Amino acid sequence: MIALLFSATCFAQLKTPAASTSAKVIQTVGLTDIEIHYSRPSARGRSIFGADSVVLFGNLWRTGANAATKIIFGDDVTISGKELKAGAYAILTKPGASRWDIYFYPYESSNWISYVKKEPAVTISSAKTTVSDKIETFTISIDNIAMETADLVFAWEKTKVMLPIQVEVHTKTMANIEKVLAGPTTFDYYRAALYLHESGKDLNTALQYVQKATKADNPRFFQVYREALILADLGRKTEAIIAAKKSLELSKKAGNDDFVRLNEKLIKEWSK
Repeated sequence: MIALLFSATCFAQLKTPAASTSAKVIQTVGLTDIEIHYSRPSARGRSIFGADSVVLFGNLWRTGANAATKIIFGDDVTISGKELKAGAYAILTKPGASRWDIYFYPYESSNWISYVKKEPAVTISSAKTTVSDKIETFTISIDNIAMETADLVFAWEKTKVMLPIQVEVHTKTMANIEKVLAGPTTFDYYRAALYLHESGKDLNTALQYVQKATKADNPRFFQVYREALILADLGRKTEAIIAAKKSLELSKKAGNDDFVRLNEKLIKEWSK
């Protein structure tokens, strides 16, 4: 019995090399993150595409090995002129003698068979090219990267298929530029004040920052509460009580009972 348990334990821990190793590609194109998870079979002397080959022309292929190949787009993209929303997709392909059909399915399962009878989000037909140097191991890559474009590339044996990807850069970049050039927000000032106050580094600067938030339009109850705490720590109790009363009023309007209690407690303590 002990011997059997020992054997089972050893077997469960046994780790051997996979025939088709898993791979992960992470690439940023413009401001868009793209991630690919797939398995990489090797030719090992076999004919890969065509009749009597590993992948028969006209047959649906998982585009790799083992689990379904998965691609994740961080933003909406255009691929071969067709729009794909941000999200995860399973990629299945149908290689042919001169062209490939590439199918992008909303990702639901690692089981590639589960997609066979489903409707793809996007179908693309792309010409294949023949390369001179043999590619031993199946490869999916993102190549020819420019500011707004790149190519999604499938390559194995002497076959290569490339799908052009277009990403949106200008609109996102201008939004970022305008946000930065507009200056810090009241929340930026509040977070800076919070750091300086909690760390005890510079209470006077913390007060200056928090008041950038509390003296703006529509200050939040927690911002005014922080102002009261900083004023109290600076020994300015009268002003601290005024701020706490304002925070109390805002807390009641916001329906935040926790801050109502906190402010009432501070006002009581500081009024002694």
